[in-house]
Amino acid sequence: MLSLTHMKIYLSSYHLGNNPEKLKELVNKENAKAGIVLNAADNSEDERRASYVASQIEELATLGIDSEELDLRNYFNRNQELEPKLSSYDLVWVVGGNSFLLLRAMKQSGFDKLIVPLVENDTIVYSGFSAGAVVATPTLHGIELVDDKDTVSEGYDKEVVWTGLHMVGKSIAPHYKSNHPESEAVDEVIKYFLKNGMDYWTLSDGQALVIKDGTVTLVS
Repeated sequence: MLSLTHMKIYLSSYHLGNNPEKLKELVNKENAKAGIVLNAADNSEDERRASYVASQIEELATLGIDSEELDLRNYFNRNQELEPKLSSYDLVWVVGGNSFLLLRAMKQSGFDKLIVPLVENDTIVYSGFSAGAVVATPTLHGIELVDDKDTVSEGYDKEVVWTGLHMVGKSIAPHYKSNHPESEAVDEVIKYFLKNGMDYWTLSDGQALVIKDGTVTLVS
């Protein structure tokens, strides 16, 4: 796991959660700019995906954050072009969908290697929900019980990526005991974590983990 001393991270179970002002506090900047990573939904129909992007732009706008989509597919095999783009943002907002698809996109674009030093040096805030939170952990083992690990879309490698971003030291089980279609499957994920001696956090919808100044706080 990385040193938490200077990192600012916001990991939510579902959308912005019940305390979105906590994300705004992490950014702590007027006219902040966000890149929305929606690649966890690359297996969705184009119309549905476009609606998803629009809804996320709208949500961040309620916090006074200007945003645009950062489509990691545009940087497959063009990894060197992603770094200056990432550096132009104050935060990335990584949304839910298929965690394995998202992690593939992060690896193929080079996002997985670039985002870590930017967050560690407090250059950018890493934030996201559901799949966006799950990939911040050390591993996706156990998550295959709720997300199809073999889901791919055009341009994606088929190889499953299991290693997460290692931004936090525990696994995360989102949608825990929540009114969410995946909540029942998440119970099985937790059984897997327990069986394999894995440390984890549960996040119910509305909750988020806020990491600032080396401290991890659960907000509800």
